[in-house]
Amino acid sequence: MKNDIQAAKALVVDFYKRLDTSSPEALGEVIQNYTADDYLWRGYHPFHEQTSAAQVARLFWQPLRHSLKHLQRRQDIFMAGCNEIDDFSSVWVVSMGHLMGLFDEPWLGIKPTGKMVMLRYCEFNKVENGKISETAMFFDIPHLMVQAGLQPFPPQTAAELVQPGPISHAGLMFNEQALESGEKTLAAINHMINALGEWNSELSLEDELRLSWHEDMIWWGPSGIGATYTIARYAQQHSGPFRAGFENRDFNGHICRMAEGEFGGFFGWPNLTLEPVGGFMGMPATGKSAEMRVIDIYRRDGDKLAENWVFIDLLHFWNQQGVDILARTTLNDVPGAH
Repeated sequence: MKNDIQAAKALVVDFYKRLDTSSPEALGEVIQNYTADDYLWRGYHPFHEQTSAAQVARLFWQPLRHSLKHLQRRQDIFMAGCNEIDDFSSVWVVSMGHLMGLFDEPWLGIKPTGKMVMLRYCEFNKVENGKISETAMFFDIPHLMVQAGLQPFPPQTAAELVQPGPISHAGLMFNEQALESGEKTLAAINHMINALGEWNSELSLEDELRLSWHEDMIWWGPSGIGATYTIARYAQQHSGPFRAGFENRDFNGHICRMAEGEFGGFFGWPNLTLEPVGGFMGMPATGKSAEMRVIDIYRRDGDKLAENWVFIDLLHFWNQQGVDILARTTLNDVPGAH
């Protein structure tokens, strides 16, 4: 399986090289060359699911490349591993970082700035028979909106900033890694899921978190919530408000959960279904349950988790609540990508 993992990494590395250097007109052909005939791409609102290389190129990559000139991929984490959810039978390759470019043309109704911007992203690619058969790519559009001078959400509880990679600078794992390290990371992630998943511990929230997290943990959350540092501030600035802001919470499971080295992560489609009861992100209660699509990437230090990069499709979540964040913030019709 080590050989399969390294071969999958090599495929994705080559794919990114071609994707990032080809002309916009050639992107459809490039994506088709690296993907399966029944390719499935899952993306952030307003793109959602696309089922062909041509659609992914036409709706997402070509408009993005037209708007963000001289686009540059700046990876902070690159890893691969076998998927725990299907009994470790499939191989997935994960890339996380920023797409940086000059914001010279409108994108999704967002007015250009003529300045450099960072589009925060994380992508999971399933590799089968030498092709990419599935992709989940989340990109923090509200974060780009903030860089363009917009305010898509009310003031958030944590910090708004361009997020760095891991403090260990060990996230780019192009070479083979020790299996034991990845197994230890996956165990730490699963311990955290089991320890925090029920919200009904008799411990305080901070002591619950200490079961799985280092005291100086960092939670790199999406725009609208923000980044927060230390268990105490994470409880105050995100975890506490999140628990207080929702009820009727259902966990829908993950599509992929994997780890390599001291890093690992998962995504679902959706991960959660929950009902806002008012207050979270400054939004009112609606009485409507809605899906929450999430990617989580973790760094383990020793036996506990130390850093967590989180991508939540907040545009999709609030759109289900009747609030079109893109339309109300940009005052433009968003080009159809549904």
